[in-house]
Amino acid sequence: MEEKIDTADKKVLADIVKLAQKRGLRGKLGDWKEFLDSHDKKFGANLSDPSKRPHELLATFLKSFSEDEHLKFFDNIMRHHANQYLLERMKDKSHDSPEQRLVQITLQHPLYPLDYSFPSIDEGWIVINVKNKPKVLKSTTMLAVDCEMVLCEDGTEAVVKVCVVDHNLEVKLNEFVKPNKKIVDYRTEITGISSQDLEAVTCSLADIQKSLKKLLSKGTILVGHSLHNDLHVLKLDHVRVIDTSYIFQSVNGSMHRRPSLNGLCQAVLGCAVREKGVPHNCLDDARAAMKLVLAKIKHGVDKEFPISLAQERVPENETAKLFLHMIPNTLNTEALHTIIPGEFRTELQPNRKGPGRHYSALAVFKNTQEADDAFEKVQGILLKDNQGRPQKLVTLLSSKVMPVTLYVRKMASDEPNDQTESNKRALQTDEAVDVSKKAKIDQNTEEDAHLKEIEALNQRLKQSELEIESLKKELTQKDFEISTLHKMVASLNKRRK
Repeated sequence: MEEKIDTADKKVLADIVKLAQKRGLRGKLGDWKEFLDSHDKKFGANLSDPSKRPHELLATFLKSFSEDEHLKFFDNIMRHHANQYLLERMKDKSHDSPEQRLVQITLQHPLYPLDYSFPSIDEGWIVINVKNKPKVLKSTTMLAVDCEMVLCEDGTEAVVKVCVVDHNLEVKLNEFVKPNKKIVDYRTEITGISSQDLEAVTCSLADIQKSLKKLLSKGTILVGHSLHNDLHVLKLDHVRVIDTSYIFQSVNGSMHRRPSLNGLCQAVLGCAVREKGVPHNCLDDARAAMKLVLAKIKHGVDKEFPISLAQERVPENETAKLFLHMIPNTLNTEALHTIIPGEFRTELQPNRKGPGRHYSALAVFKNTQEADDAFEKVQGILLKDNQGRPQKLVTLLSSKVMPVTLYVRKMASDEPNDQTESNKRALQTDEAVDVSKKAKIDQNTEEDAHLKEIEALNQRLKQSELEIESLKKELTQKDFEISTLHKMVASLNKRRK
């Protein structure tokens, strides 16, 4: 470990020290501030930022730790950074197999940096070390994974079932998992799992991580649909991935639109994963993701595979809701009734990333018509989210606090559904898609959305300036009134004398 610390670059060392400081870790020479007081007579703990300290000083501090728990923690961070460096090199290299090319396509997708930015050095996470060896980097072995998650009392999600299949669709892992937190919602209508299914389960997340680490240790490529969600609940950092929500380009949507697994299977494979309203089966979903990758490889990974994704019908009970997100914590739920007209009840939504500066909620109406009417009456700038659903950027102005913004979104797109027959025709045609033209349209759409947001911010700024000017006038008027009162009091005092 000491040799690794000596050779690690300063950025990595500073990152490790910052996290050690955040967790209050103490070595033989004390914690970070105590160490600085005794080893830096000039600045002491006054300059505590590790990034502004010499490489040698950081290394000396880290060498003062000897407990296995601390060393394991530091080693995890180093592996994470090593994988990130390797990841950057992998993005720019050409690869000699279809599987590796699909990994590259995933890594280069615009949504990858946002979706796959994990806190992979937090407690309980494991990092699959990708060694810079030709045999490892050229591995074409693939495994597909899917998980079922439940909601816990602390607002986080926990995995309760994990399924893994190989490229032959044979099962490599099919296990129920017992969370170490109290479950408040099994989401049985979605997961198909109830409390009875977990009564006799002893398998823990750590057991699953151990099994996955063994399966992925030799450069195996992990496949999944919106795979980042599964990796997040598995607390697993693995960079050789293929995300099936990234590798297919829809002819009627931007590359920022994320297709559902069911819709993608209907368009590409000609059959759905499950019937409408039937709970998920993660074994079926893992197999479906692998089938999609195999279909893409058979077709040609760099050959255009135009698909037309029918928009899946959203159930009536879901369209009777409006989704409110990016709500500042300073705004309570009662204030939402001043923004959204009509009668509705509010359902707070759990934050996957834990407590933050914003929260989300659902406004639940009696029916879809009431929800649609309320959305139309909401005052805001009309935009669309990355799946084409209408949403409004709402600005709430007040003379007492700074203006705040939030988004109000419908649960489904207003555009009519595509017909299944048109999907089949889209799959049968070999006509080339004008990708550059479509990309330009997508870019213009995004630019328009950004311009509208900028316009909204300018309007807020102008409104704030007007309010400030109004307050100044009020203060001037108050000063005049106070001055007048002082003169009246002075005059009365003179009369008394």
